[in-house]
Amino acid sequence: MKLGPLNHVGVATPSIPDSIAFWRDIMGATKIHEPFDMPAQGVKVCFVDTPPSTGSGQGTQIELIEPLGEDSPIHGFLKANPLGGQHHLCFEVPDIHEAKAEFEAMGKRVLGEPRIGAHGTLIFFVHPKDMGGVLTEIMETPKEAH
Repeated sequence: MKLGPLNHVGVATPSIPDSIAFWRDIMGATKIHEPFDMPAQGVKVCFVDTPPSTGSGQGTQIELIEPLGEDSPIHGFLKANPLGGQHHLCFEVPDIHEAKAEFEAMGKRVLGEPRIGAHGTLIFFVHPKDMGGVLTEIMETPKEAH
């Protein structure tokens, strides 16, 4: 397994509007995408762009995630962390199925089958107990700029 680029940091929040205000007013974010619902995942999502570190391309994004109801996987996280907080890290890979097979061959617990994520590409998660305590999302690199 070869480490790909860090695509985004997932941050669970009880309120995307409040989080947008924080990232805009306190952190100085200038590019905040329109929030959208992902009912299949049980979340509302909003991406905040950070500046690129090299002067070209796009920086790592912050993915704000808010539960869409009591059944949302984020609801449990927010119950334990009412103010929200870092939920996961997401790394890109060129081939999602190859990456899944490699993680499973290493004995890592892949949580479910690959499914479409917020960037419109295939994703899966790897259990935090197998990833140094960090819930890790693996996503296939988008074919076009995101």
